[in-house]
Amino acid sequence: MSIKQQIETKLSGALPLTLLEVVNESHMHSVPPGSETHFKVVLVSPEFAGKRPVARHQLVYRVLADELAGPVHALALHTYTADEWQQRNGAAPVSPECMGGSKHEGAST
Repeated sequence: MSIKQQIETKLSGALPLTLLEVVNESHMHSVPPGSETHFKVVLVSPEFAGKRPVARHQLVYRVLADELAGPVHALALHTYTADEWQQRNGAAPVSPECMGGSKHEGAST
């Protein structure tokens, strides 16, 4: 099972979700082709109602503790209630291109 599939399985089993989107963004970073190290996760859940963003993220971190301790280097979390998601018109922020590692070396400052 891929890391992406593991993340999807764990989150869908641990939280009541109305939306789950897991995007492998490793290709945007200085990692070997085919890597599964950088992910963007969009979650819409009634579980987030009344919780501040940090508490929402901590909840997800607990569910994905094994992945974060191992293969996952970066996890961009976008957590919403259904109302918040509707206010965003069903759109999560776009991830910026990575400028770290070898990608930064060729950039002009």
